[in-house]
Amino acid sequence: MPLYNSIDRAVLKANLAAEPFTRKTISFYRYFILPNPQEFRDQLYIEWAELKCFGRIYIAREGINAQMSVPESNFEAFLQTLNKFPIFESIPIKYAIEDNGKSFYKLSVKVKPKLVADGLEDDAFDVTNVGRHLNAKEFHELVESGEHIVVDMRNHYESEIGHFKGAICPEADTFREELNMVTDLLKHQKDSKLLLYCTGGIRCEKASAYLKHHGFKDVNQLHGGILEYARNIKQLDLESNFTGKNFVFDERMGESVDGQVIAHCHQCGESCDVHLNCANDLCHLLFIQCEACAKKYEHCCSVECRDLKNSSEAEKQLLRHTMTPKFGNRSVYRKSFRLAKSSNFADTNSVSL
Repeated sequence: MPLYNSIDRAVLKANLAAEPFTRKTISFYRYFILPNPQEFRDQLYIEWAELKCFGRIYIAREGINAQMSVPESNFEAFLQTLNKFPIFESIPIKYAIEDNGKSFYKLSVKVKPKLVADGLEDDAFDVTNVGRHLNAKEFHELVESGEHIVVDMRNHYESEIGHFKGAICPEADTFREELNMVTDLLKHQKDSKLLLYCTGGIRCEKASAYLKHHGFKDVNQLHGGILEYARNIKQLDLESNFTGKNFVFDERMGESVDGQVIAHCHQCGESCDVHLNCANDLCHLLFIQCEACAKKYEHCCSVECRDLKNSSEAEKQLLRHTMTPKFGNRSVYRKSFRLAKSSNFADTNSVSL
């Protein structure tokens, strides 16, 4: 069996749309020392490809981080594959809040230096000395009290469409940026109770250990992240303290937690929380765009990108050089785009750094 996908993306998406069966979208992670990540990766690819599993799975010497789509008819067989490897023993599996079964269209299993790109040396701090894990009800009650510091450990484009009420939402494009920003912002509040949260919990594992290493005394984290919170709060029949959408890293780009739309179109300011990537292949900027602007700009982030998308190949080669500053540093461009397009539509229920 091939160990990598070689089928064109358009064909894969068409195949997914034509599938006569339903799928489950799940996620899981675990820190666990792997002596041979590449060998482990190849074994998993073979096992999961046979079951028609799709998803984005990262493997490193420190463990695994997976977001997957599994055919419901093969789900029990998939769970059996987990039993073959010690790393998966009693691993918590989180299920999507909203699931249309179209979250992934191929299986991608990659070996990475780290599960979460934090830019830190492996021995910079003790990653096992993590904060106290809080279940959904515990976290909910502490947020409800309004007496503690709630910190969103996700990137700006994630918190922009949904976050816990009163949370600090750093203007960060990367987890590495955010670690430094949060540490600096709260450096005079090291005795305060911190409540950290992220999508599924993996970033909080690193963040809580990092903050404890820097002297923070009372670090707490939402166990299972927003995914488990949304599921458990619904079961407990409690009004969610998370408002808006939970950003997800798959084709859906987001799943609503409480039905509210708290974000705005980056081009006109209308209420909207739909993310997409700019249709200009030289850009692919992730931004929020309403239906009207999607039609006006042809799914592009600017007139400039729309015109470039519609240019001939010869014109694209000429225009490419004039747009180098825009695409030379994507992080800087993303921030300048947000400032120019969305500064007037800031959400007042969160605190930005």
